[in-house]
Amino acid sequence: MSYTLDFSAVYERLPELFFASLATIGLAIVGMFLATIIGILGVIARSSGLKPLRALVITFVEVIRNTPFLVQIFFIFFALPQIGLRLNPTTTAIVALALNGGAYAIEIIRGGVDAVPKGQVEAGLALGLRRAQIFRHIILKPALRAVYPSLTSQFIMLTLTTSVCTSIAAYELTSVAQRIEAETFRSFEVYFSITLLYLVISSLMMGIFSLISRLSFSYPVK
Repeated sequence: MSYTLDFSAVYERLPELFFASLATIGLAIVGMFLATIIGILGVIARSSGLKPLRALVITFVEVIRNTPFLVQIFFIFFALPQIGLRLNPTTTAIVALALNGGAYAIEIIRGGVDAVPKGQVEAGLALGLRRAQIFRHIILKPALRAVYPSLTSQFIMLTLTTSVCTSIAAYELTSVAQRIEAETFRSFEVYFSITLLYLVISSLMMGIFSLISRLSFSYPVK
């Protein structure tokens, strides 16, 4: 059976795909920002002397890392309303991305923190620096510099994971592509086009991360 390529249906819907791509980038950026906060707070909690808090963080990381993202987003969207917590698709997508990315960020950042020599912390204490100053300048920034490539790679994966959010009808690129494909029946053209769009989005995110790296880590801390 012959198949004639016809991208006219895609060209006509380019504005929809463009705005859906922006929505995907927006979901990814908000998810990454919240995941980073969760990662930093999780590392602080795990390094604290409170055993219940440490156990809570370890449990959270293990549960998230050992369950599929699809199950996590279904749990938030379909299960939580049974106990009175109902979220719209976009909010659910953001929460799920933040929790998933945060669990991985905790382990990545913790690896960087553990690599900081203890002598540097002792030197900071000897200089009279406050705990907050030591954590920010002596521990956190060198740790982030060390794990930055791994962290950004994980966040690129998180960007691509936004496509799973179509399962709860969140507004993003894959959900719009599915609607266009259902209306036009041009499966190859539609999914070939969004494949290219995801490549563009990933390249854009890598460019942003590279710029952040140059601006944030190129100069010594004063």
